[in-house]
Amino acid sequence: MGAVLGIVSLALLLLQFLLVARAVLDWSVALAGPPAYGSVRSRLSTGVRAVTEPILAPVRRFLPPVRVGTVSIDLAFIIVFIAIVVIRRLIG
Repeated sequence: MGAVLGIVSLALLLLQFLLVARAVLDWSVALAGPPAYGSVRSRLSTGVRAVTEPILAPVRRFLPPVRVGTVSIDLAFIIVFIAIVVIRRLIG
């Protein structure tokens, strides 16, 4: 059972890294503009979104982004990230 929990913890850790990568890539679009089609940043962004969106989308249906002026805060991202941290902590 310990090996299974270790694999689950590792998978959750990888998902955390992908969520952080998604945040960095999203901020890079906000700060530097959209990437050129076919660029490394564009391909990375597409890949990271393909992995993280199926996890974030169901949470977003119940908890849509909050608008604060012209900025929208994605609470689903925060909830999923915190849930992963808590689950990894409980796994031990």
